[in-house]
Amino acid sequence: MNAAGTNREWEELRQLLLSKSYAKKKVVLASGRESDFYVDCRQTTLHGQGARLVGRLFLDRVKASGARAVGGPTLGADPMVTAIAMTAAVEGLDLPAFIIRKGTKDHGMGNRIEGMGNLARGMKVAIVEDVVTTASSTLGAIEAAQAAGLDVVQVICLVDREEGGRENLAARGFSLDALYTKTTLLGGRSG
Repeated sequence: MNAAGTNREWEELRQLLLSKSYAKKKVVLASGRESDFYVDCRQTTLHGQGARLVGRLFLDRVKASGARAVGGPTLGADPMVTAIAMTAAVEGLDLPAFIIRKGTKDHGMGNRIEGMGNLARGMKVAIVEDVVTTASSTLGAIEAAQAAGLDVVQVICLVDREEGGRENLAARGFSLDALYTKTTLLGGRSG
């Protein structure tokens, strides 16, 4: 993909996020914090064009990290890791996806991580998130992946709300690669 194509796709995805996922309204976030805006990325990542763009833009970054699989916390990462894995498959790459539950299931196989059958201990993986606020769910996903013997080499999100998540990850030795920050998503709009 050339830079012009990537820039055009980045802007196209930004516009989709703004039209489908961004809402200026008072909400309580998963972190417990109150906010005057909300970004429901699933409205974009579950849209065909949004999924295509997420797969394309994230795959380039994941390949550069050396990760051999992509996974993240359910539910926000589910459509994203699928889009990335499918985009990789179209390019002839084997990049399995996995999903991390908040806790171990109490029925069936009792899995905390779905898709482990496609992974190997020591495998380099990228942890994918839709939105990062404080990074508490991201850190939980990282811990679960590490407990399963996976080597987390990248943490990447669609939107960084710029509310301490990057710093919390850095304090644990991880850098956050965000496709958009609140600032770049809004492009100067207050939010």
